Amino acid sequence: MESLPQKLLENAVQELNRLPGIGRKTALRLALFLLAQEEGMVERFGNTLIDFRKNTRYCRLCHNISDTEVCPVCASPKRDRGTICVVSDVRDVMALENTGIYNGLYHVLGGLINPLSGISPSQLHIESLSERIKESAPEEIILALPATPEGDTTAFYISRKIKPFGVKITAISKGIAIGDDLEYTDEVTLGRSLANRTEYH
Repeated sequence: MESLPQKLLENAVQELNRLPGIGRKTALRLALFLLAQEEGMVERFGNTLIDFRKNTRYCRLCHNISDTEVCPVCASPKRDRGTICVVSDVRDVMALENTGIYNGLYHVLGGLINPLSGISPSQLHIESLSERIKESAPEEIILALPATPEGDTTAFYISRKIKPFGVKITAISKGIAIGDDLEYTDEVTLGRSLANRTEYH
């Protein structure tokens, strides 16, 4: 598709095209949709995104996204504080919460160890996990990481790092296909994999 003749429209399409999964044709369709809406609606839409970006923070305990310093999960007295589920991404927290099965706490790593992409353990929230285990002495750490080489490497590294604390380390069962991310796994399969977790060796 050639460049659009209207500069403002072209600018809007270019920005929308930056979003993941949004090709240029879809970006054009979205831009024209927004142009056809009432100005107030578009302003609310834009202001909502600005507010989201400016005011969303990360929980100081688990690193999940939150509106407050401590996220609702970590702050809830109803959650099982003896279990911490380690995930790579905030989307995995959402996927596990949707199963309705898990009632413990989370720890979001912020990615996976991947030397080829230059991601080392020091760039992830692994050290803070060790600190949490020291301070709160949970009974079980669940490694809910994807069945990929990066996920396996990360799980191995974490297990060796926290093994001296004597905490029970488990991993979700292999009902999830190799290479699949947790966020794309259906809730029944994910819930079953969590419920049937096995001890990590």
